[in-house]
Amino acid sequence: MESPLRDRMVALLRELAPGEGYTLTPLPDVRLLRADRPLSRTPVLYEPGIVIVVQGRKRGLLGDDVFVYDAQHYLVVSVPVPFTMETDASADEPLLAIYFRLDHAMAAELCVQIDALRGVSSATPRGLYASPMEEALSASVLRLLEALVKPPEGVVLGAALVREIYYRILSGAQGGSLRAALAQQGKFGMVSRAIRMIHSRYREPLTIGELASEAAMSAPTFHAHFRAMTGTSPMRYVQSTRLHQARLLMLRQHTTAASAATAVGYESASQFSREFRRLFGRPPVEEVARMKRNFAMPEALTPSPFVSSH
Repeated sequence: MESPLRDRMVALLRELAPGEGYTLTPLPDVRLLRADRPLSRTPVLYEPGIVIVVQGRKRGLLGDDVFVYDAQHYLVVSVPVPFTMETDASADEPLLAIYFRLDHAMAAELCVQIDALRGVSSATPRGLYASPMEEALSASVLRLLEALVKPPEGVVLGAALVREIYYRILSGAQGGSLRAALAQQGKFGMVSRAIRMIHSRYREPLTIGELASEAAMSAPTFHAHFRAMTGTSPMRYVQSTRLHQARLLMLRQHTTAASAATAVGYESASQFSREFRRLFGRPPVEEVARMKRNFAMPEALTPSPFVSSH
């Protein structure tokens, strides 16, 4: 990103997000993020969306893959993916970013238009990727920030500017992968059906057979494609989803660990505590206290749209 353009975006985001944490905007699916301190590696479950970092750096680790999103790269998540995230930030150079919760209706409409002009994408669909910021995309983001800093313009022009940003991403260097993912082509779409089942029924007992049946695959084939798409096994994904939701309950509603465990489908409190500590590296009480100290990363704490809010 060119320095003058970046400097202007940083100045606008500092004005729009003066305090640590997240700032809502007049646009329901757009939030501004600020962190004034680093955040060590922590497991997260991102809902589908786009993260554009203007200052600072975030890294996502999924298996052996590392996804860097900073002033030169943005992150796209097309399906809920559990991975590990860390943040580089300081009081002098805080992390400043924009988070767009994925508007599936808008994205689908643009995909149809782009595919009609360019042809249907043959790219491999991907659940998660980081892509270089292109000049046209940076300019579109700047226009959105300039509108948001003037409330009337943000309300009147915001939706059109967000649509422009979606167009830049969907038609950009890796836009074909995202369009293919959103179109849910082939095995990607079949696995996506199982992921939606997990997020709507994670409180219930789920078996690999049920999930494979939802995806219309044999259990071995489903397992292989699920791991290729998400970086983890289906049942580990179910476990991760339950634990993330339990952490949200304890953080937002101040429920006890035992109550949260029951709410997300655990019958054994001791099993819940063991699996929670294995995933997050600390007991529930300590993890919730840590998250309260580091509440600057709301996209790590936001439930998937496939999950009912508590």
